[in-house]
Amino acid sequence: MKVLVYSILGFDKAFLEKAAHGNHELVFTEQPLNESTAALAKGFDAVSLFTSDDASETVLQKLYTCGVKYIALRSVGYDHVDLVRAKSLAIKVANVPAYSPHAIAELAVALLLALNRKLVLGQTLMQIGDYRLDHLVGFDLYGKTIGIVGTGKIGVAFAKIMHGFGCKIVAFDIEENKELLDEIPITYVSLEDLCATADVISVHYLLNGTTNHLFNKSTFALMKKGVIFINTARGGIVNTKDLLEAIENKTIGAAGLDVYEKEKPIFFQDHTDSPIHDNLFLKLRSHPNVMITGHQGFLTNEALEGIAHTTIANLNAWAYNGISGNEVN
Repeated sequence: MKVLVYSILGFDKAFLEKAAHGNHELVFTEQPLNESTAALAKGFDAVSLFTSDDASETVLQKLYTCGVKYIALRSVGYDHVDLVRAKSLAIKVANVPAYSPHAIAELAVALLLALNRKLVLGQTLMQIGDYRLDHLVGFDLYGKTIGIVGTGKIGVAFAKIMHGFGCKIVAFDIEENKELLDEIPITYVSLEDLCATADVISVHYLLNGTTNHLFNKSTFALMKKGVIFINTARGGIVNTKDLLEAIENKTIGAAGLDVYEKEKPIFFQDHTDSPIHDNLFLKLRSHPNVMITGHQGFLTNEALEGIAHTTIANLNAWAYNGISGNEVN
């Protein structure tokens, strides 16, 4: 199968080539998929997309005209793909439903620890020779209530780590995870109760029509003063304007974000010589109690191997029998 891999980045090409074992003709481009670059796919059977790519209705129509029949996503999320239009064009779309959940969960824990114990500020003060501790006071995680929104594989991995810290865990999801309930003490509550009781809130939900801006002015207003808010899921789950307001009125004591709702023009690119013009992002980034990482939760060797393996497995399945078990449309 001839496959055009869009948005290839320096860290993932070797993993894809190794997983393919020469079974497919992989052609790589650093360019993202959009209306302008869709024509590059002419003559290809499939394209492989990353989260920063645009597979909206207009783009899909262009891919169809180019002869593309399959879209292999290199991600769990597929909110960047118009699945309804893809189905109407008979373009099959498959995702990577699971890869090292520990990678994202561990980054969420890292953000939590760095914010709580003021590690960045501590290092900054150390570099300038200020060894006072006045601004570096945190709190014990032991015994605190951790609210987990979404208890799929990543939420489960995060819950188990927090259980190891000796935390009390409350969770919200549309379905309770029976296996998790059997493994560790955890209480499922409503989202409103979780917001009202948690000292730390960590988000591990997929983005869809129901979860878009799940966290907004109303939900932030329910939270305990000084709560630490972590989002390593999808940026669109959070209304950023309302988040900023909650940070500025000190409802949120600190925020750790691996995602941002308007991240596509910003993340995965070098902006050292091209200023960012997103004032909302710049304002968010300017707060000393906000830590933003550039959607790097998946960036471990184990996760990259898993993503590459499943991406190629989807292509193999289509090449051999036209059906993949990971199709989302």
